[in-house]
Amino acid sequence: MTTVALIVAAGKGERAGGGVPKQYRDLGGITVLRRAILAFSRHPLIDTVRVMIADEHRALYKAAASGLGLGAPVIGGAERQASVLNGLESLAGDSPARVLIHDAARPLVPASVIERVVGALDTYPASLPVLAVADTLKRSVDGLAGETVSRDGLWRAQTPQGMHFDAILDAHRRAAARGIAATDDAGLMEWAGHPVKLVAGSEDAMKITTAEDFSIAERLIASALETRVGTGFDVHRLGEKTAGGVDGVALGGIVIPHDQALQGHSDADVGLHAITDALLGALGDGDIGAHFPPSEAQWKGAASHMFLADACRRVREAGGVIRHLDLTVICERPKVGPHRDAMRRRIAEICGVPVARVSVKATTTERLGFPGRGEGIAAQAAATIALPAPEQT
Repeated sequence: MTTVALIVAAGKGERAGGGVPKQYRDLGGITVLRRAILAFSRHPLIDTVRVMIADEHRALYKAAASGLGLGAPVIGGAERQASVLNGLESLAGDSPARVLIHDAARPLVPASVIERVVGALDTYPASLPVLAVADTLKRSVDGLAGETVSRDGLWRAQTPQGMHFDAILDAHRRAAARGIAATDDAGLMEWAGHPVKLVAGSEDAMKITTAEDFSIAERLIASALETRVGTGFDVHRLGEKTAGGVDGVALGGIVIPHDQALQGHSDADVGLHAITDALLGALGDGDIGAHFPPSEAQWKGAASHMFLADACRRVREAGGVIRHLDLTVICERPKVGPHRDAMRRRIAEICGVPVARVSVKATTTERLGFPGRGEGIAAQAAATIALPAPEQT
């Protein structure tokens, strides 16, 4: 039984400020829209994710959805209801059994809410996550407090809202033909005569509307992150330069002039290799050799920034953020000090983090062991990342 998540992201989102529509603003190192997409694309009950966007936001969408393997977005309409109808029509040829319709402005929806919404569709044609109204409700009369409104039977509606696909497509088509407007999709299902099952929502599934909402969401993210630390270590021997090879030592993403070169299947950049392994270790995702086996010819002579960039991509796709990278190079020669800042800048560039989050140090072994004899260079690294903590409810 196919279940599709439609994410509505065609709005302008100007009230939140920031210079770009709120769905494309950064939230804890990841755009709001990407967080919303990840919530569904990672969920085992969701088969496909499709996003409705404004036509002028194609470039912003491409950046936000990069690497997630989504199909082409659907261009939305002037209003939310028209955007959802466009999204539903784009699915008509596939006829999925169920569809969840979600606002991109709710990027922190918990997996448990998605599970409850989908589960209710086994029995009902529509489901709606809600929260009880806790505050006292007042009517306003000329700016003064009027009567108190009973909270009995009142709920705050959230998304995703789940529906049987054929029923919601028919409701949207009929509403469009008759000029019927509704504030949400559950409202259209009610109008069309379908019962809507209420399920428990979550305060975490808040809707971001204002600049203050961004601050609240940042705090929610911070409280839901766990800190992980990984370490990496690598060694490569020094040897003669080969014809057409690196004119010096590839180290920390730059080339340091030297009368020898590091030997290895790739460019043998021990610094980037150590950082790559540190990031993979923090993720619990194997090591550099597992992802880029030296037995494969395609990695012969490869630039090591490719390996590090891939590890950073894996962090991002896990919803994580790189907090700090600490590299120590162990060698007698070449001298690292004069090149320290250039290495920091290059590592920061590859990883997409501020230079202040990258540390590069160097030490010797007091002429002991293979580094002390000038036979090779070693590097060790530590990576600190923040990852979403496993959901507890």
